[in-house]
Amino acid sequence: MFDFASISQKFPTVIKPESRLNFKTKAKWTLLILVIYFILGSITIWGIDGDAVARFDFLEIVFGSKFGSLITLGIGPIVTASIILQLLVGSKIIPWNIQQPEGKAKFMGAQKLLAISFCFIQATAYVMAGAIPPAAGGAMLAILIIFQLAAGGFIIMLMDEVCSKWGFGSGISLFIAAGVSKTIFVRIFAPPLKEASGGILSIFVSSLGQGMPAEAFISLMPLIATIVVFLIVVFAQDVKIEIPMSFAMPFGKFGSRKWPLKFIYTSNMPVILTAAVVANIQLVGRLLYGRGIEILGKYDLSTGSPSSGLMLYLSAPSSVSLIVVTVMGGVLALAFAFLAIKFIKKYSLRMSVLGGIVGLIVGYIIMVTFNLPPLTGTDVARSLIYMSMMIVGSTIFSSFWVMTSGMDAHSVANQFKQSSMMIPGFRHDPRIVEKVLSRYIPSLTILGGAFVGFLAGFADLTSAVGSGTGILLTVMIVYQLYEQIASQHMEDMNPALRKFMGE
Repeated sequence: MFDFASISQKFPTVIKPESRLNFKTKAKWTLLILVIYFILGSITIWGIDGDAVARFDFLEIVFGSKFGSLITLGIGPIVTASIILQLLVGSKIIPWNIQQPEGKAKFMGAQKLLAISFCFIQATAYVMAGAIPPAAGGAMLAILIIFQLAAGGFIIMLMDEVCSKWGFGSGISLFIAAGVSKTIFVRIFAPPLKEASGGILSIFVSSLGQGMPAEAFISLMPLIATIVVFLIVVFAQDVKIEIPMSFAMPFGKFGSRKWPLKFIYTSNMPVILTAAVVANIQLVGRLLYGRGIEILGKYDLSTGSPSSGLMLYLSAPSSVSLIVVTVMGGVLALAFAFLAIKFIKKYSLRMSVLGGIVGLIVGYIIMVTFNLPPLTGTDVARSLIYMSMMIVGSTIFSSFWVMTSGMDAHSVANQFKQSSMMIPGFRHDPRIVEKVLSRYIPSLTILGGAFVGFLAGFADLTSAVGSGTGILLTVMIVYQLYEQIASQHMEDMNPALRKFMGE
């Protein structure tokens, strides 16, 4: 049996800090990693044919990559390795007990080795399939390009470690948020050029100036969708169940507090993993199509999007009519939920469903009024299949993530025991705590995973700026970053920044 932990230590790694880092140090390292990430994204791989590099918009957003640059692979190798190991360990095909230090060390070591392997596997696949073509023939140039791509992927792995140990959050989250934020800024504020009409605001102003209010309104739909997704995510992040806890000491109990169990219990990881699976399948289909194999469907080479076949139904449609109907459904669902919370104080879920139905009707009326192309059966079928895929995939990965990341009731109960915490009114026994947590964690795992998958699917159907999944992930990442900073570093940050954080 391979000793994965020992073998992985032979590769370059980032050491952990010996003491607790303050806010200034973490901010410095996070900013440095972010700057390096953007610099790597502007460095083109030497020896490639830049004009023939394939486009994978969805893949670039999900993996935080930029095709043709040193970050072509992005976080793809890391996430793919994590998916495979989670499936193998979660299904007990690999019988590792990752709740124990030895099993966790094996898991982390195997994940690192597998991620390094995928750096070379994916780099080879990109070059051999023609997605990253050499500027000239020759095996040596192709090998050199493969090593450059793999090296870029390995650098991303090290940057992820630096961010996890010395900065805020993780590199995976940081790179996704950075890439999506850049895309949002460009798509909204880009000025009009000779070869392009510019960003959303430019198109809106231009349409109004030409006396086309309908076109101006429709051009704002992606921006409206982005705002709606942002508000829904912020609202959902604040929905939680609070478990009363207190510290148990030999001389008594004190320091009563409440332990929050969030509705989106597994955060954004299920969506990242589901989107990564979809992106990898699309990548395989695109690479096969480049070789003349159409088993997964045909692709539009200019955008990398499927145009027919199986993959067409596993991708989100983006017709103008569907965008209008979906956005209006989301807007009124959010508005009805807000009114219920503000005035009725209950029935917010029922009111949001009612608002969604009313919004769909209003969207259909707008579609007819502005004489937009009618919705087709293919659009409806693709929408239902895509939504179902995102919901089911996120639910499955939410369950696997809880089992492999120490978030199940048994692991959390042991963490409470190690922290000398207990539930008031019960004996100081982790089995009691586990029994109480088991009432909530399994349900939150399933419902939270399904909800975040539904939200990602809805956001993609609206064609939100930066892709719906990208917006969802970015908002959740930034919100979690805010919570982490507020809980860990409020006392050691600058007073002005502390006031900005809402102390």
